Amino acid sequence: MREQLQKSRLSRIIYKLPKNIILITTASVALLAMTSGIGIMFTGARFFDKVQGMFSISETAPEVDVRSLIVSQISGASELTTAVFTMEAVVPTRQDRLIAGYPVGSTQLLYIAYGEVRAGVDLGELKVEDVNIVNDTIQLQLPPPKLLDSKIDVSRSQVYDYDRGFLGLGPDVAPQLQMLAQQETLKKIEATACREDLLQQANERAQLVVSQLLTTSGYQAVEVKTQPPATGVCL
Repeated sequence: MREQLQKSRLSRIIYKLPKNIILITTASVALLAMTSGIGIMFTGARFFDKVQGMFSISETAPEVDVRSLIVSQISGASELTTAVFTMEAVVPTRQDRLIAGYPVGSTQLLYIAYGEVRAGVDLGELKVEDVNIVNDTIQLQLPPPKLLDSKIDVSRSQVYDYDRGFLGLGPDVAPQLQMLAQQETLKKIEATACREDLLQQANERAQLVVSQLLTTSGYQAVEVKTQPPATGVCL
């Protein structure tokens, strides 16, 4: 009877043993999975932090092109008139009346004109490429000088003499002769201004003015260069 009771207990123990082993194994696997999951979680967090750091967006410090600032500052002055030439000229004009190709009368007009020519540098033509910075020295190349404007001061000009000749047979063309006289006056004063080196004066004064402008704006070392006028400006 006792032997049967012991066999029965042993059978129950053997029967429950696989279940206990399975429970222990399951608990171990769960613990291992939990531990691995925690490790992966922290490792993954560091990994994603690194990835985020690699693809993070950053901004560099803003940079300013000093050359563009200089060009903008100087170009604001637009046309820089640095030399003015004035001249009074006496211009005779004439026109004949023809019949069958032969002159039968002549009209003469004597015009006293007061003209003015302005020369300078068009600073609006200045480009960034014309500005260089070498060893903290600003080197600037000015555009070539040119004749900016020429005009007749009609308030100070006048017709000095108007003569239609013998018996007034000359054509009555006072307005046309006066306009012709003004055109010739402009050509004459421009040619005289070129002979008097007006463009060279404009170059020198523009160089001085721009140098002073940059110096007063805070630039200490400034070198302003000029260039000769373009071909055909002075004929």
